[in-house]
Parts: sequence; C-alpha cells; structure tokens
Amino acid sequence: MKKSNIALGSDHAGFELKNEIIVSLLEKGYELQDMGPDSSESCDYPDFAHAVADAVQSGQSDLGILVCGSGNGVCITANKHSGVRAALCWEPELGSLARQHNNANVLCLPARFVSQEKALAIVMAYLEAEFEGGRHQNRVSKIETC
Repeated sequence: MKKSNIALGSDHAGFELKNEIIVSLLEKGYELQDMGPDSSESCDYPDFAHAVADAVQSGQSDLGILVCGSGNGVCITANKHSGVRAALCWEPELGSLARQHNNANVLCLPARFVSQEKALAIVMAYLEAEFEGGRHQNRVSKIETC
C-alpha cells in the first residue's frame, strides 16, 4: 500500500499529541508536512486547520490530520473547504468508518479526550482503511453544495 503524503496541524492544546503522531508516522515511512504550530503557546486553531485543509484541497497532500482540544474547532474549520471531508473521531472504529463510508480526507482528533495510545490507534485505523465506494459513493457525492 502506498504511504500517503499527510499534512498535520494543531492548536496549542493538540501540539504535543500532533508531535507524537508525527514521530510515529515518520517511523512508519509516511511523508509528512507539519503545518504548525511550532510550540504549545496559545494560538488560533483556524490558522492551522485552514493550512491543512488548503493542502488537501489543492492536492499538495493526500490526507490531513488535525488536533485541537475537543477536535470540534478544527473539524468545523476544515469542512469549510470545498472537497474536504473532515471527520471527528475518538475511537479507532470511527477512524476506519470515516474512510470506508465517508471517504474522509481529514482526520480530526480531540486531544483532551483521548490518550496518546488511543490517538495513535485511531490514526492507524484511519490510514489503513480504504474507501469502499459502491453505495457510499452516491452519498459522498451528495455532500458538496457548491
């Protein structure tokens, strides 16, 4: 299986978890783009969510991973981009289903609600899953509004 090119971003609450994900994915041979931030100082999640969503939308990255305290802010922001399907996941099965059924191209994680171990399991479940197409393709095609 081809290793995806992945853009990653977070806010201050997700900074440490983002870095742990980066270490794990680099060890597994993934090509990564860290869109920031570069520290755990307070920052605005939309800046980094837009950067990741832009990379996915433009095709610069195959997939994105975003991390903030609840996961909601980065998910809402990323979903404002045409062609981006961001999914908030807190269990590995949700990560798999986001890819299999929704063809999600951005994974959003809630740093304050999952352990590092669980987050890494979610990331791998997401990355190892593949879109099933078929009946799901018709539904995914209905998502875009413009």
